Amino acid sequence: MTDASTATSQEVDLGAGDRITVTWAGRTDIGRRRDSNQDSFLAEFPLFVVADGMGGHAGGEVASRRTVARLHAAVKAGALSASAIEQAIDKAVGDIRDHPETTDEGTGTTLTGVYLDVQASADEGEKATARWVSMNIGDSRVYLQRDQAMTQVTTDHSVVQELMAAGRLSPEEAEGHPYANVITRAVGVSEQAPPDYREFAVHDGDRFVICSDGLTKELTDYGIQHFLNENADPAAAVDAMMTAALENGGRDNVTVIVVNVARVDESSPAGPVLD
Repeated sequence: MTDASTATSQEVDLGAGDRITVTWAGRTDIGRRRDSNQDSFLAEFPLFVVADGMGGHAGGEVASRRTVARLHAAVKAGALSASAIEQAIDKAVGDIRDHPETTDEGTGTTLTGVYLDVQASADEGEKATARWVSMNIGDSRVYLQRDQAMTQVTTDHSVVQELMAAGRLSPEEAEGHPYANVITRAVGVSEQAPPDYREFAVHDGDRFVICSDGLTKELTDYGIQHFLNENADPAAAVDAMMTAALENGGRDNVTVIVVNVARVDESSPAGPVLD
């Protein structure tokens, strides 16, 4: 098992006297049944992503790690945007395609996460334009807990999800379905599509969970929310979810990131910081 998680914080000035603190922690584990960990993650402000590789031992590791490495370089370059993310993905696809152990058409990785997009105002003293942006390729997930209600904000790119959307499969039937692990989109050597994006206002008290399906195979949405409610600190929440996922079977690699958002002025009421 990996060591206990440690939380990291970043204070963000939104202008006009508004500041928030973003606090996060992330962790990955090989699980109880796999002989390698094909998951990778990046938790470096302002980007928080999980990549779950596929296509064999070496291929899956290469796909997830190269994708995360290219995104890490984009963070270091600054001015993160959808365009910068897609350029990083294109470079990762080239890395995957050129690697001698990833020529299989099944090689690839999911890519799921959120980033904080802050655009400074042209007028000094006015608020910046800020928003959270989620992105998704594959069946790793982003959840958002707001005002004690938790929702899945990404839509799985999977055969099972398409069958459910078409009304041909119920949520109960989806569990244990033989195609449960078959995804319809990935970052890899086949034809590439951009991520799905969603935007969210910056709210005091918001919490994001970004995870691979190794977590959601072992914990229900209710279970994930339970551990969020029981653990205000992101590192403690990550560790509690990881422990539960492993105790419930740990059938796959497990990766989870928790991100907390808080207004610096704690006397202010919870709610929108920026809409």
